[in-house]
Amino acid sequence: MKVLIASDIHGSASWAQRLADEAERLRPDRIVLLGDLLYHGPRNALPQGYDPMRVAEILNGLAASGRLLAVRGNCDAEVDQMVLNFPCMADFAQLVDDAGRTLFFTHGHVHGAGFHNSVDALPMLPEGSAVVFGHTHIKVNEAAPTHPGVWAFNPGSLSIPKDGTHSLGRYVSGAPIEEAFSHIVLQ
Repeated sequence: MKVLIASDIHGSASWAQRLADEAERLRPDRIVLLGDLLYHGPRNALPQGYDPMRVAEILNGLAASGRLLAVRGNCDAEVDQMVLNFPCMADFAQLVDDAGRTLFFTHGHVHGAGFHNSVDALPMLPEGSAVVFGHTHIKVNEAAPTHPGVWAFNPGSLSIPKDGTHSLGRYVSGAPIEEAFSHIVLQ
């Protein structure tokens, strides 16, 4: 199973299009969006190519494949759901891959592994699980220090990176957890 992971698009149509291009190139089994899809948020400058309605069109196109899974970010609101053709209001989603590993997807403001400014609050997860979160705009790929047996992965931000590079995440099942996740840095 191959999963393409994006977080913190924040209304940037140009970066949403890059996500669609990568989805076409990589042909993942699932595409996961970790929230903050349409609105830039009051603490962020307008991202390049800010056009929330165009972002909705691009994401709705990705959702038409039936491969899209999304969770709510702190900048997402019920009004966003009115223009998106896929559910995006849940605080978390879980996926069990074909090897039996649990992937816990969340934005990072309600549930998280305690990295940067994400909260440190997770439900009980089976040994060998991974928490996949956004929110901080900073890439992470390491063991969760306060949650033994849980791996933490943050793809970074697609449109407003706080660590200098626009990025996506990729997950490939069957590999050891340390190798299953990787970052895709976009120019």
